[in-house]
Amino acid sequence: MRKRIESKFPRGLVIRLIAYLFVGHLFAFFVYLLFVLGGQNQ
Repeated sequence: MRKRIESKFPRGLVIRLIAYLFVGHLFAFFVYLLFVLGGQNQ
């Protein structure tokens, strides 16, 4: 089953999708951290 899924999508697309998800979550965490630290300073 795993080989069938891999053959359906190009390998570069899967790696790019994982990279975009990882960077997106890091960016969201960074923005969340800014809001939390900014709220504590007031």
